[in-house]
Amino acid sequence: MTLTVGIIGAGRIGRLHVDNLKGLQQIRIKGVSDVAAKHLEPWAMEKRIEVFTTDYHELLNDPEIQAVFICSPTNTHAAIIKEAAEAGKHIFCEKPVSFSVEETEEALNAVKRAGVKLQVGFNRRFDPSFRKVSKLVQEGEIGLPHILRITSRDPQPPSADYIKDSGGLFMDMTIHDFDMARYVMGSEVVEVFAYGAVLVDSAIGEAGDIDTAVITMKFANGALGVIDNSRRAVYGYDQRLEIFGDKGSAQVNNNRATTVEISTNDHVKKEKPLHFFLERYSQAYMDEVTEFASACLENHEVSCNGFDGLQAERIARAAKRSLETRMPVSLKQAEQPGTHVIR
Repeated sequence: MTLTVGIIGAGRIGRLHVDNLKGLQQIRIKGVSDVAAKHLEPWAMEKRIEVFTTDYHELLNDPEIQAVFICSPTNTHAAIIKEAAEAGKHIFCEKPVSFSVEETEEALNAVKRAGVKLQVGFNRRFDPSFRKVSKLVQEGEIGLPHILRITSRDPQPPSADYIKDSGGLFMDMTIHDFDMARYVMGSEVVEVFAYGAVLVDSAIGEAGDIDTAVITMKFANGALGVIDNSRRAVYGYDQRLEIFGDKGSAQVNNNRATTVEISTNDHVKKEKPLHFFLERYSQAYMDEVTEFASACLENHEVSCNGFDGLQAERIARAAKRSLETRMPVSLKQAEQPGTHVIR
């Protein structure tokens, strides 16, 4: 069986998905849409894209296309999800689903009504190390979880222009960690307390955001968690995790180009962590699209669904409110009247 797909958005992540999907025998990429199609024509020709257009509706209206990958700017995600669902397409959407919990709820309800699949691109769930830790917790290897610590630091900050449209640190960057916290702990976050600062780049503060944060979390199972974020780690992409329980602990450390460690009279040296997310999570990106294709072709549930995306956004909203109020905020306190998603 073959799954025929369309890619909406040919930026960095859209082009990455094209490369990965090209390596899967069960996938046929029928078309790609991007508002900068003219500029990207040489790339499309090199990749032998059959249909390349500025209008994503051409992909949604194509009866051959069974699924779409939404890799366009976040402020377009919810609307495209609703249109794709109405067109009967399965959907893979990059995170976050939207900047608004209410918009996300509306999109998920459209998916539910249409009976199509929706997978959210939290690629870190598909990393072999994080997956193993999640499995160890589920199997009781470390006993009752007590404390979760997540470190997530980028090698360099994005531009101020990017920051203005990013949705803020919690929605843009920490949202991966909020999802990872739920995934590894196997329990919902019920309360957060967020501290934030501008310590890396004053332009980020001028754009209305923070670049450094520490967030504490309470989980429904009674455990506690801490996330620390920075937009700049001079030594590379810092991605670590530890979960501690009453029977032991499990850790995930940074990936490096090699495991060689040099010890001399003067120093002990090893390689820096891999540079950034494309290198660190290359296998995870491949595995997430492989699983999505399998879910569509074999008609089974996706492993990271729209509700997972919604919950991460809810935590991000509570964290933002905590930062503003300088108080702990429960997810219930952060709720606002909305349509509420159908589960």
